[in-house]
Amino acid sequence: MEKLIITAAICGAEVTKENNPAVPYTVEEIAHEAYEAYKAGASIIHLHVREDDGTPTQSKERFKACIDAIKAKCPDVIIQPSTGGAVGMTDLERLQPTELGIEMATLDCGTCNFGGDEIFVNTENTIKNFGKIMIERNVKPEIEVFDKGMVDYAIRYAKQGFIKEPMHFDFVLGVQMTASARDLVFISESIPAGSTWTVSGIGRHEFPMAALAIVMGGHVRVGFEDNVYIEKGVLAKSNAELVEKVVRLAKELGREIATPDEARRILSLKK
Repeated sequence: MEKLIITAAICGAEVTKENNPAVPYTVEEIAHEAYEAYKAGASIIHLHVREDDGTPTQSKERFKACIDAIKAKCPDVIIQPSTGGAVGMTDLERLQPTELGIEMATLDCGTCNFGGDEIFVNTENTIKNFGKIMIERNVKPEIEVFDKGMVDYAIRYAKQGFIKEPMHFDFVLGVQMTASARDLVFISESIPAGSTWTVSGIGRHEFPMAALAIVMGGHVRVGFEDNVYIEKGVLAKSNAELVEKVVRLAKELGREIATPDEARRILSLKK
């Protein structure tokens, strides 16, 4: 079994300091949280960026400032910006961080209900456009999927030449698709041979999904974007504390932790 790749999703676009005072907003806070998560065992930093007041932004300049600050502290870490953006943004606005010479970025393969009236829209043409531009910019997509149908879309678009193989998937469970052992087995067995996968369990599902991924040969994402608690009713002090818990689980279950360069090999990345 390959070593375990841990991704730290350190701030997201929705969670705020009201949810947990340790959620980072400023460039300095983001760089600090990334560095501490890296030291704890994360080889990938999944990156959203904020203005100093916490407002999410897709600004290329803000991404560059945060990426430069993270790289100054941990130059070998893999930085994986989000291309989710915000409602009303054009494809090119959402894709701004892919102009910065990064190795990876997210590519959402379908439209998703986020609760209430919130809909995260990714049309067929948007997905194809994102895939085409990422190929042109030599950025490996992490295929974000919220249900099995999005896996099928990714396979279809890969066959059409819009996504390069081998593909890497992130299964976000507990939003649109339920987070259970049955669902994780089902969706992980639906991806093409040679693909890799990570699971992001949302909220209380974070650590049960992490434990399953560890024993199944997948990889794990944790962080304030997905969950702000270290255990029921107890706020995590930092993203590093969440990463440390996964490292302990992996040690107990006999799985070694991948370094960033080992993660690059597993994911077929070129630094």
